[in-house]
Amino acid sequence: MYSKEFEESLKAVEAAREANIAYEPTRMTAKEKDDLLAAYHPDYKKSEFSTLKIGPNKGETVPHELCDMLQAHSRISAADIDLSDVKYDVDVLIIGGGGAGSSAAIEADNAGAKAMIVTKLRIGDANTMMAEGGIQAADKPNDSPVIHFVDAFGGGHYAAKRELLAKLVCDAPDAIKWLNDMGVEFDKAPDGTMITTHGGGTSRKRMHAAKDYSGAEIMRTLRDEVLNRGIPVVDFTAAIELILDEDGKAAGAVLMNMETHELMVARAKTVIIATGGAGRMHYQGFPTSNHYGATADGLVLGYRVGAKLLYADTLQYHPTGAAFPQQIFGALVTEKVRSLGAKLVNREGKVFMHPLETRDVAAAAIIRECSDREEGVETGSGKAVWLDTPMIEKIGGDGTIEKRIPAMMRMFMNYGIDIRKEPILVYPTLHYQNGGLDIDVSGMTTNVENLFVAGEAVGGIHGRNRLMGNSLLDIIVFGRTAGTNAAKKAKETEVKKLTLDHIAKFDAERAAAGIETDAVSPKLLPNYTDRKSEI
Repeated sequence: MYSKEFEESLKAVEAAREANIAYEPTRMTAKEKDDLLAAYHPDYKKSEFSTLKIGPNKGETVPHELCDMLQAHSRISAADIDLSDVKYDVDVLIIGGGGAGSSAAIEADNAGAKAMIVTKLRIGDANTMMAEGGIQAADKPNDSPVIHFVDAFGGGHYAAKRELLAKLVCDAPDAIKWLNDMGVEFDKAPDGTMITTHGGGTSRKRMHAAKDYSGAEIMRTLRDEVLNRGIPVVDFTAAIELILDEDGKAAGAVLMNMETHELMVARAKTVIIATGGAGRMHYQGFPTSNHYGATADGLVLGYRVGAKLLYADTLQYHPTGAAFPQQIFGALVTEKVRSLGAKLVNREGKVFMHPLETRDVAAAAIIRECSDREEGVETGSGKAVWLDTPMIEKIGGDGTIEKRIPAMMRMFMNYGIDIRKEPILVYPTLHYQNGGLDIDVSGMTTNVENLFVAGEAVGGIHGRNRLMGNSLLDIIVFGRTAGTNAAKKAKETEVKKLTLDHIAKFDAERAAAGIETDAVSPKLLPNYTDRKSEI
């Protein structure tokens, strides 16, 4: 049974729907956005961040939970491993089996390299699979990479590394063609033209989608291509430490079987980190839309061998995570719902912001509505606001929801909520790791040779906020880039004596800084039990 307050709020939303459809809320000014973010966005809560005392980013702040992992002990000591007992010997070792890792493997294979994927879960168990709304590319006559760049650069608060963002937008049309030629079933008009829509912060319709399971469709295609090519995939095996050679170049990884905890050595001429995001760290106690293995492993592995981080203090809280019912708390409600016409309204049925503001601004506005303004709806798990999904059918006609966002409709229908007739309750959910390892345009880290990074583990592509559709794009663009360049670098690389000396050096630095901790990293998997031990 719903509470009286809940029922009254629902009636207010329904009563205001017709007027709200016609209402066009104004966009916020730059100052209004800045003030809103400073007051309500989680990235601006200084009390939730710690200063790093050791490592290449010493003196910079990161979330408490990440700081603990970056400064933790390794899971092993050099004495635990016989580096001469090599289990796998490849040209390109790819750590991570999502969209970025799979794209890298395909292009490394195209370049003639012997590539191998190692992943702590299964190939495809990744945030790529969870992505719903679409992938951006400026491939229509009224658009261009220049306009795409301007949208993304502004949306990222002008903080993106220009050369990385330029590559992202310039390579985007070819990325779409590459996926389409490989078999991705994009939404198309009867004449074969790609259907594109708006996203938050976009000035052109450049969002290409496969209904509302775009990431799953892309991952399906990439996974099939990897497996059909016979590229080796080692499932349920985590990389727990990188291996360098005596010249300080990345030269492999120590692997751990997730079931038996057996340790193995993988030697490689080049290494690609494609480990994805950090949602399962649950920064500031937020729920997450991320898959089970998203625990910032790549950042930890890279940091301990000396790779620099960029913008590791910035996370993306997707404004519309499911807030009701409890069973799907934090699950992603794609931005496509808003691009199709649904608006965000408070408990009184009032539209309180433009539906397509950038994600950080939208998230901050919802948090403001649920806190200081006390205009949120009590869900039993906290406050939330309404996303008025029936507007979509009113605007686009009956059947629009089932045709354009069927997965979203099914997710809520499982709990007796028909989003064609009833609005849904949403609140920000931890969604994306804006910061990560610092790379150049080749995909290689700026200060560890032969160590490449692709996908969500990269920092700097999007700046301090990411626009919808640019994450599926960056896993393709920079996954392909890393694969191609890692293969090329492998051809000119001779691996010298393997070493884990960096572990002892990091231990000494920790001791000198006076850090006392029992934590070990990488985390690998979250712990949702009352046990103190974690995997």
